[in-house]
Amino acid sequence: MSEGDSVGESIHGKPSVVAAFFTRIGQVYQSWLDKSTPFYAVRWAATLLLTAVYMIRVYILQGWYIVTYALGIYHLNLFIAFLSPKVDPSLLDEDEGPSLPTKQNEEFRPFIRRLPEFKFWHSATKGIVIAMICTFFDAFNVPVFWPILVMYFIMLFCITMKRQIKHMIKYRYLPFTHGKKTYKEET
Repeated sequence: MSEGDSVGESIHGKPSVVAAFFTRIGQVYQSWLDKSTPFYAVRWAATLLLTAVYMIRVYILQGWYIVTYALGIYHLNLFIAFLSPKVDPSLLDEDEGPSLPTKQNEEFRPFIRRLPEFKFWHSATKGIVIAMICTFFDAFNVPVFWPILVMYFIMLFCITMKRQIKHMIKYRYLPFTHGKKTYKEET
């Protein structure tokens, strides 16, 4: 290896054309992500449209059920992380750390997610894109009896959601808060 062979550098110490190209692509991608942040409805609509295109592709091709199953499991894990608090109350002692209010007169503390909505959307969309790319390769088209996968996924979803809902009830938190109550000022 010569002196100029380090990753991203040319012989003269300046970034190589390839490294500069990929850096620029990353900057444009990040710029689009930043611009899309406030438009959550549009982002989720685009993701649902992408999901519909993926499902239609799988239906027409009659294959890639393992890829679809893996995508479903990945989305289930993302959803559970989205519903979970950042700090798990079952791991805290009674005297340690922040706690959720349990009485009417306690201070309001907003629900802080383990996986924020934007990261949930971004990861889910990336997963769909990767699954879509996998459908272009026959190596991922493993022959399976798909009804078994559907039944297993439904069972897994029900068991996981039951456990999550029990956890929510036990530690009295609701992952969907709309902020602190505000009152109009009378003049």
